[in-house]
Amino acid sequence: MKKLILQMQMSVDGFVGADEDHHWQLWEWGDDSAWDDALKRDFNAVFAGVDTILLSRKMAEEGYLTHWGNAAKKFPHDPFYAFAQRIVEARKVVLSDRLNASRWERTTVASGDLPREVKALKAGVGGNMAVFGGAGFASSLIAAGLVDEFQLFVNPAVLGAGRRIFDKGGFETLRLLGSKAYACGMVVNRYAPVA
Repeated sequence: MKKLILQMQMSVDGFVGADEDHHWQLWEWGDDSAWDDALKRDFNAVFAGVDTILLSRKMAEEGYLTHWGNAAKKFPHDPFYAFAQRIVEARKVVLSDRLNASRWERTTVASGDLPREVKALKAGVGGNMAVFGGAGFASSLIAAGLVDEFQLFVNPAVLGAGRRIFDKGGFETLRLLGSKAYACGMVVNRYAPVA
């Protein structure tokens, strides 16, 4: 069975998005990254085992797929962008009740009951699934008990307010799988739900 991995950048005080539009992440969509080489290598290592990407409609429409497709073409020999090529090659599924069809390459749209759709995808064969989306999308997956592993990228920033991913409940206890601090100031904490 596939494992659903939720990767999310967050602030030290647990917010995943700021109400005000200011740059707080060490790396947002773009060519400039403050991530150090060890973090880049570890990020790519996770993607080596991913063959399916779950996206929120909003993330897809905001240009996630186009951005990383362009990055894969722009930096074909840069080892840091190996994950961008994996995003291009992976099967993508946009979960949405608003879209009828996909307009993105290697991407399908799934609608209907979120838990049923995700459980069907997890029952498939192959590598793991990574999920990308905003706070609302992540919260829905968490509340439904669908996340198998959390990879929380804690940025050296304090926002004071904003959006969180654990507001709807879901898991009360998590088991630490690993934690690693990086020279750039990022700490990546990996957790699994306790059954």
